[in-house]
Amino acid sequence: MRSDLASVVLTLLRLHVDNIVRFDFMDPPAPEAMMRALETLHYLGALNDDGELTQLGERMAEMPLDPQLAKCLLVSADYNCVSALLTITAMLSVPSFFLRPTQDADEADAIRASFGHPDSDHIALYHVYKAFIAIEEDKQKEWCEDHYMNYRHISNALNVRQQLGAMLTRYGIDIASGMEEEDPLFSSSVRKCLCAGFFMQVAHREKNGSYLMIKDNQEVELHQSSDIRSKPKWVLFHSVKMTKKNYIQIITVIEGEWLIDLAPKYYDMTNFPPGAAREELLGIIRRKEMGQQEAYRQGFLNPKRRRIWYVCCS
Repeated sequence: MRSDLASVVLTLLRLHVDNIVRFDFMDPPAPEAMMRALETLHYLGALNDDGELTQLGERMAEMPLDPQLAKCLLVSADYNCVSALLTITAMLSVPSFFLRPTQDADEADAIRASFGHPDSDHIALYHVYKAFIAIEEDKQKEWCEDHYMNYRHISNALNVRQQLGAMLTRYGIDIASGMEEEDPLFSSSVRKCLCAGFFMQVAHREKNGSYLMIKDNQEVELHQSSDIRSKPKWVLFHSVKMTKKNYIQIITVIEGEWLIDLAPKYYDMTNFPPGAAREELLGIIRRKEMGQQEAYRQGFLNPKRRRIWYVCCS
């Protein structure tokens, strides 16, 4: 009732269990939850229209990751950011390594903010990794103590990165490829790649300044640990923390256009719930259609092209 069943369903399909809904679980989940999991995997491209595993789905099932994260890692070559996504995935696969002792809370917060990125908490994790491996091995533990980080968790992330890298290499993906952060396209490429997997975990800023999750229109707030302060219109998130208020954690700024381009089936407006997010997405779709019509008109009404068309016809 409280877990995402997509990983379970993916594993069962990998084991050639045909009728998942009637599988003999010791404590069977609701059929509706199983169907939602199948729907999620279909949107991610792990299943085809017949409910069979695709090549991408086969690889996602082999990886010890949530399906969304596995999708991001497996398509990272398309966005020229394999190395960066491999690092981010490994850092997300271990418990949080940031420490915040009560007596040094302000100093710990300041150090954590020094690794931040204005558009992505995921890229902030990449910064921590780069800083950690730049330290001599015999001084890494001391560095973690000075920077209020858990040495064991970061060390585990390095091991996870090595194991995931070996899997990607087996799939023929060059784990050393990808642009460096100095490249002006680095940030947008990483954020687009994350959006390719986490397009269902998106929140939209409403007119009153609050955020609503796209999936169920639940009101949430950006967690105070995030370095994103610009109140962007669209954000994706890695997890939700439910206390007196619901907070989304590990956030990355995205563009509405990316949602339409990367997940057109999920963002089909015919079945999309009404609200400010739907209106904005409809506006994006209309602008895209107008742009395509204009390009079409310019292509066929341009005088030079028209003369070429007349010559070909004659």
